[in-house]
Amino acid sequence: MTDIRLERLANVLVDYCCDVKPGMWVGILGDVVTLPALREVYREVLRYGGNPTLFISDEWMARTFLREASDEQMAWLDPSQTLYYEQADIYIRIGSSNNTRAMTHIDPQRVQKLAAARRPWLDTRLGRAAEGTFEWVGTWYPTEASAQEANMSLEEYEAFVYGSMFCDRDDPAGEWRKLSQMQQKKVDWLKGRKQVKCQGPNIDLQLSIEGRTFVNSDGHKNMPSGEIFTGPVEDSVNGWVRFDYPSIVSGRAVSGIELKFENGKVVHARAETNDDLLQAQLNTDAGARYLGEFAIGTNFGINQFTGNILFDEKIGGTIHMAVGKGYPETGSQNNSAVHWDMICDMRNDSTIHVDGELFYRNGEFVV
Repeated sequence: MTDIRLERLANVLVDYCCDVKPGMWVGILGDVVTLPALREVYREVLRYGGNPTLFISDEWMARTFLREASDEQMAWLDPSQTLYYEQADIYIRIGSSNNTRAMTHIDPQRVQKLAAARRPWLDTRLGRAAEGTFEWVGTWYPTEASAQEANMSLEEYEAFVYGSMFCDRDDPAGEWRKLSQMQQKKVDWLKGRKQVKCQGPNIDLQLSIEGRTFVNSDGHKNMPSGEIFTGPVEDSVNGWVRFDYPSIVSGRAVSGIELKFENGKVVHARAETNDDLLQAQLNTDAGARYLGEFAIGTNFGINQFTGNILFDEKIGGTIHMAVGKGYPETGSQNNSAVHWDMICDMRNDSTIHVDGELFYRNGEFVV
């Protein structure tokens, strides 16, 4: 029997997140390990009259490709996927893994080379999303591997995952609408403001949001969600930040990251572990050393670090920043093959001032 929480998640994705209508072309993407979730979403898309296309990936094949593909093979773009990104209506991605360290010994430069080659797909997807012609949402399916990463049993992790999405409640969509209303009040207050200053034990950073738009991330793009975010003015970031949570990229945990910015650019970077991956990411292209995103996490149902950025970046009482690609709908002009989120805890002796006015203190909004 299918878990009722998984059925509710499929309905939330198809109805609340993407608003699937009859005749829409809906791509459903995920690794073979997510098959139970892919099946539920596929069935729900059919019930809503959509036309589903299934894109199934496999970790073993992904690793083999990165190890053995020639430069020509890495540069090749599958025409069927290009057509999908150019013409489809909806993108639903189910993430998960059987081994969160599967990419540990893969050369990070080859990972970045592949990301750079496939950047046109990312640019098309984000560009069309900003235009309002392409809906997308990403979510997560709990497995033993991700439960282990979070230091939980599978049953505990399933409760955490579905709880963070309100799928343990009778009306998950209703709960997301409540969160959306709260966040919209903050977004409205920030409209037209110019300068942000973050201070605390882990941060002393200033940036400009002049002319930029804050987005109310209320579950329509990421499930779970719970954040407000924008793209800072590219050359405005000055100061330093220490990210006290590890960031996992291609199966490798990069921890103890510290960045120093001058006129928007990362001029000094170090990590306590896997510093080579940090440097490789920042050297991918010119845009990788500039911020594409600044965000505040608001989901207090996510109250612990799990090693999964989809959840961790929304932890209530934290902020996160992403080096690299910005979201066009925020006004960001930063382009890169990289979009790498890093999390900073703001729950202790920390503040955010906006145009000199206290906006946020010790993990909570004060306006």
